[in-house]
Order: sequence, then C-alpha cells, then structure tokens
Amino acid sequence: MNKLFNQWVDDACHQLRQGVDQLPQQLTIRESGRVTTVSTGIAIINGLPGVGAEERVEFPHGLQGIAFNVDADEVGVVLLGEYQHLHTGDEARRSGRVMDIPVGEPLLGRVINPLGAPLDRKGPVNSNRRLPIERPAPAIMERAPVTTPLHTGIKVVDALVPIGRGQRELILGDRQTGKTAIAIDTILNQKGQNVRCVYCAIGQRAAAVARVIAELERRSAMDYTVVMVAEGNDPPGLAYIAPYAATTIAEEFMRQGDDVLIVYDDLTHHARAYRELSLLLRRPPGREAFPGDIFYIHSRLLERATHLHPDLGGGSLTALPIIETEAQNMSAYIPTNLISITDGQLYLSPTLFELGALPAIDVGKSVSRVGGKAQLEAYRKIAGNLKLAYAQFEELETFARFGTRLDESTLATITHGRRIRACLQQQQYSPVSTIEQLGVLQALNSGLFDSIDEAEMAAAEQSVRKAMKKLGEEQKQQLTGQAKFSTSVMDDLTALARQALERRQEES
Repeated sequence: MNKLFNQWVDDACHQLRQGVDQLPQQLTIRESGRVTTVSTGIAIINGLPGVGAEERVEFPHGLQGIAFNVDADEVGVVLLGEYQHLHTGDEARRSGRVMDIPVGEPLLGRVINPLGAPLDRKGPVNSNRRLPIERPAPAIMERAPVTTPLHTGIKVVDALVPIGRGQRELILGDRQTGKTAIAIDTILNQKGQNVRCVYCAIGQRAAAVARVIAELERRSAMDYTVVMVAEGNDPPGLAYIAPYAATTIAEEFMRQGDDVLIVYDDLTHHARAYRELSLLLRRPPGREAFPGDIFYIHSRLLERATHLHPDLGGGSLTALPIIETEAQNMSAYIPTNLISITDGQLYLSPTLFELGALPAIDVGKSVSRVGGKAQLEAYRKIAGNLKLAYAQFEELETFARFGTRLDESTLATITHGRRIRACLQQQQYSPVSTIEQLGVLQALNSGLFDSIDEAEMAAAEQSVRKAMKKLGEEQKQQLTGQAKFSTSVMDDLTALARQALERRQEES
C-alpha cells in the first residue's frame, strides 16, 4: 500500500512540475485598472500601480491613451481618439510599451494621423518598423556644423535670410499673412534636391489641409513628402503628440543619411492643446496661464533637428516651426520661447501683406543666425550689400512721405530701394531656381532695373530669368558651388541681363 501511495505522490508531483514549467507560455499577466473620471480628452484611472510615464494605455473598443500624470493613488491618461463611448468603470490595461509610430519609405506619399493610421484611402501603411514618438535629441558629439544651404526658392529668403540644412528657422506673424505659403513653397522647391519632407498640420481646418495636400499632389511633391494631420476637431491628445510623431518619421530618414525638412503648422495650436490637457489634469499653470514646462515641451522637440556627424551618416533634419502672433506682438510668451529655441526667424508683417508686397517678410525683423555660414559664395558676393541698401531705403522712404525736397543721391537711393522691393516679390507656388535668382540679384545690384518703371518690373525680371538659360555649364557650376567661384562670372551675369533688358526695350 505504501509503495502504491508513494508512486501516486511521485506521479502527482511530476505532473505538477510539468504544469508549472508550462505556465509562462500559457499565461500572460496583465495589469489593469478602472476608469473613475472621463473629461475632455483625459481619463483618470484607479489602479495600474506599475505604469510608467508616457506608457501606452489600452481601453475598450481600441481606444488608446498615454499615461501623463503618474500619482500614488491614480493615473491621469491623455486619450488619443474618440472617447464618447468611454464610461466610468470601464477597464484600462497597461500595454508595457511607450507610444510608437510606423516609419520608413512606405510612408512617403501618404497622409496619416499621429497614430500612424492612414487618412488617404490608399490602404494600410505597410511598414514593419516602428519607433517611439518621444526620443532623446542627438548628443553634442553626434552633431556637425551646418554647412549646406537649404534653398527655399524664395528670393528674399535665399538672398537675405538664408537657411542651412540642419537649422531651425521660426516662421511667425499674425493670422493670414502667408506663413504656410512660405513653408509649402519651400517643400515644392525640394523637388529633385534629394530632400525628404514631412508636413505636420496641427489643429488646422480640414479644408485648409485638403488644399495643401491637393497642391502638393498637383505639383508631384507628395513623391518625397509625408503629411501628418491632427485636425482642429480631433481630441487635444492627438494635437499634442502630432509634432513628436512627425519628428520620429523625419529622424528615421535622417539616420539613413538623408536630408530632411519638417514643417510644424503650427505650434500655437500645439501649445494650446498642451495647456488644455495640463489644466484638466490639474497641473499648475505658470506665466500667462501656460504650464511651467511649456518651454521644455517645445525645446525637446526642436532640439531633435540637427546635422549629424559624417560618422553617423551625415544626414540632416531642418525644422520650420510656424507660430502665430497677435497684433504683431513678437514679445508674447510662446513667440519669445520659440525665438530663443530656434536659430533665427522669418517675421511676416501684416502691413506689407496689406500693401501686396508678397511674401510679406520684414527683412529688418528677420534673421538667420546659422544659415549665412552655409550660404553659397555667389549669394554672399552678389547679395552682400542688398540688406543694407534696403534698410537705408526704408528709412529714407519714411522722410520722403512728408514731401521733403530730396537731393539727387537720396532720390537715387529711394528709386533703387523700390526696385529691390519689387524684385523681391514673387507669386505663391512659384519657386525660383538658384541660377535665376542670382541673375536677377546681380542685375539689381548693377542698377539695370533702376531705369525701368515699377509696373514693368515683373516682366523685366522674367526676361532676365530667361536669359540665364544661356549660361555655360562651367558658369553654372561656379554659381551653385560645384566649382570654385570666380568674380568674372558676375560680369557674365550682368552682360546677359543687360542684353535681355535692351532686347526687351527694343521690342516694346
């Protein structure tokens, strides 16, 4: 009897050990909690004691959220989707992962939301690689100086406020002054330049975003562009994560050695979304009712833009954040934050916009702290004195309005300045190539436009641009930095421009 009993105990123990060994494969331990409060874009969870900051939290019906406030007794979660079906008492589960998004080549030409879901009815995004939306910025030793220009195709920018690849250049101004137009023109000008583009629309109207996408498609710019959209009627959580998710997509291209341009349109809506979430989660407000860490929110985003060291592939990420000012107040809280974070700013003046001087960039208030070192030598030689001449003209023009009698030299300065202003204007969606820009600027410096009536400036400029097609290959290489620059090429530009204007005058 004892022998049978011992045999039975041994068999039972063996079966128990086998069952225990199989438990890790058969059971998955998941930590869950319960929703105690649902508000506009947030939920308060009771439970989830092991949840980490910014961990993805899962709710019924596929709703996701990010753990934002991790307190001792409860967790504040930012909801990333429609939350009307979420109720008190619903289960919330940990995912064990931070929020991530698909990246890579399959995203080019696609329109997606900040979660990576397609919005363009072209099927799912077929990417096998996912990366966290929040990633540390490259270390100082991983960065290299900004040495290569990013041409925008906008004459006033490329000549007077140049941008380099890897730079952060803020675009700011009041509403309806053409901020988005500058960013879209810059994207259009990257066609054939081996630059990948990411356009991140934050809190914009769906109709406005649709117009931008239609223009990019019409001009074949979607072939090298990813569009991320968080509409104005989306939950604030999507607007909050949108720029971080878009930057992760751009960073993946940069890590592969590509040059990338990213546009945040605009960070005003991003700041407001973060303020809304923070106040709902009872985070303490700071200056002008914004949370105290709003500076860190934007600095950790824009610090991810850089030019990588050649040992890391040499890729670059150029950021063009857009911000809205109120009543031309550049010294407001959020604009001053971003001005201090970025490497320069393009300020758009509503006064110039109302006068029809488009793009309405105020040269006096715009600056590029880095791009000048990356500017082509041809630009530095040809457009070097242009900004000073334009500033002198603006000052003298103010006195001329009072009917003061002016001497001939002053009248000549004003006449030349008006030609500069007319020459720096251009239509939207009409980027100008580098060669054509340099030809027009050299004609301007040489005074060839001073005798032409202002009303005829646009036609005269077109004649000069067409004449630049006659330049030889060696001359083009000198102007574009592919060969050593020689000042003799400036005389060639002047001669071609003079011939074109004389021919035009004879024909008229």
